[in-house]
Amino acid sequence: MTLKRVLQKTALGAALMGTALTASAQEYTIGVTVPAAEHGWTAGLSWWAQQATEELAEKHPDVNFTVLSANSGTAQVANVEDLMIRNLDALVILPYNPATLQAVISEAYEEGIYTVVVDRELETPAQNVFIAGDNPGLGEQAARYIAEELGGEGNILVLEGPPIPINSQRVDAFNRVMENYPGINILASQNTDWNAQQALSVTEDLLGSNPEVDAIWAGDDDVLVAALQAIEENNRDDIQLVVGGGGSQRVIEMIRSDHPIVKGTVTYPPSMIASAIALAVHGVKGERLGDMYHGVPSRMILAADLITADNVEEYFEPDAAY
Repeated sequence: MTLKRVLQKTALGAALMGTALTASAQEYTIGVTVPAAEHGWTAGLSWWAQQATEELAEKHPDVNFTVLSANSGTAQVANVEDLMIRNLDALVILPYNPATLQAVISEAYEEGIYTVVVDRELETPAQNVFIAGDNPGLGEQAARYIAEELGGEGNILVLEGPPIPINSQRVDAFNRVMENYPGINILASQNTDWNAQQALSVTEDLLGSNPEVDAIWAGDDDVLVAALQAIEENNRDDIQLVVGGGGSQRVIEMIRSDHPIVKGTVTYPPSMIASAIALAVHGVKGERLGDMYHGVPSRMILAADLITADNVEEYFEPDAAY
């Protein structure tokens, strides 16, 4: 923490800087910035950020929260700069684009702002805490489930995300598991950018060129919904199973309703932003988490959980945006 920030956070410093402090307890300001809700998962981020800040504000009246969203990396840089001039104590950020945000996040961190980076890791770490879902675990869980449901034999299609590290982690892990099932034939693995309209087009093309398909893995639940539309519009009755990724309430509802081919998805919870905000609260105050004997961990990877009819009620959150 810089000398200026230390002075601002102490009674002596306040007096020296001409700032009046009341006798009340220390107050903290936490800024949160996430990508705009342009996708089901990012809509879930905004919903969970709002839920968390409202609940935590009641539990921690000494903490003030500001939540901002951005529709581009450049806009998010402006968000962080705006938050920093508010005498910020902690920053929670899911970077729209890590490369674009690297410099401004590093600046905040070096200024002594307690920094929690979510989901998308910086090339050069500049944070107190990193929290994310288990991308390799998502691919592994989906692959094992599909292979077991097909009895170790069948033709499958893979609908990937954009060419970014988290997609590669999911797909590489999926493929590693499938190497153990020589009876499984991956017919095609194509990019959909995790965009529903693109996924619809890609799935239609793949179905047109592959007359016998047993299962589809969509590494994103919005893509699953688009793939399902393509299957229905093309009257394909050969497909036995479609598995997603993310754990959206829409897909969870399909599983709850015993959908004929949508039988599973794997969690990559947007509620991670809520956990990140809670980590920032405890971290900036120097508190432990629960009964831990240490402070807030510097790195936290959330489990990738397979959701099927057996456990779907545990993940049903009817009011959630995703």
